[in-house]
Amino acid sequence: MAQQTQIKTMLPYFERWMARFPDFRALAEASEAEVLKHWEGLGYYSRARNLQKLARLYLAADPKPTSRRQWQTLPGIGPYTSAAIASICFGEPVAVVDGNVVRLLARLTGSTEPYKSNAEAVRTFTGIAGQLVPSHNPGDHNQAMMEMGATVCLKRKPLCTLCPVNRFCKSRDSAALESIPLIERKATEHVSLERAWILHEGALLLHRMPDDAGQLAGQYELPRVDALPLSVSKGTPLALKTRSITNRRIKEHILRYPFDPNLPTAIRQKPDLTLLPVDELPNVTLSGPHRRWIKELLTKHYA
Repeated sequence: MAQQTQIKTMLPYFERWMARFPDFRALAEASEAEVLKHWEGLGYYSRARNLQKLARLYLAADPKPTSRRQWQTLPGIGPYTSAAIASICFGEPVAVVDGNVVRLLARLTGSTEPYKSNAEAVRTFTGIAGQLVPSHNPGDHNQAMMEMGATVCLKRKPLCTLCPVNRFCKSRDSAALESIPLIERKATEHVSLERAWILHEGALLLHRMPDDAGQLAGQYELPRVDALPLSVSKGTPLALKTRSITNRRIKEHILRYPFDPNLPTAIRQKPDLTLLPVDELPNVTLSGPHRRWIKELLTKHYA
């Protein structure tokens, strides 16, 4: 949850999740729909699916995984998570390297080498981080490194005077300190699209994203106008909304359309579209932004 969400934003979701799924067995036995529902609002829904797959495999495993290598064979577990579990829970002396650790090590070593991506920077500094991990309490060391980057060696205005290792830092007095590490950012992609608002007899037309849609798989959203099964006249503008997904900045124009009597017949040929009763909206997984927007528009009675 914390990998793509700020801690203060994530905590209520985490508490709700743990109340419903306090252990792997509870998670393994739940339906996928319920799992996704409890993840709603966090995005990256493939992570929730992988967590459930992991829970089922973990329960079936004998013996249970303990090492980084063993954990990395499970769904959704990569180098970062496997190293964190192995070092913190099982005392394996392996380095946990995230963006905070990369920033800390890059500044300490005075690195001015450009990196094409965060992943490339992580790979580069994993070796250095591994040399620093002690055999005794490696989990504490890893957590301290991540915490240093998150709370002291900040991206902007780092707290150098409070840093316990500032005397070793080769970038401390550099005018380019805040630009280290030098990681190329993907160019921002601007996208504009139109969404249809069709509300009829208490039911709202929604589109379900396919299961292979990556980050948004299985979520419901307002349908795109260009994907409607019927030709439609010009819609009435209701709202202009914006959201960001990775490097994409998306403008979504929500337009109201009158109900076409032929629509129910047409959507029977498109299983990804559904006229969902408004009172059933709490039971399906909507993308976070669309849930907010739909709630707002329903409050304004745009029938």
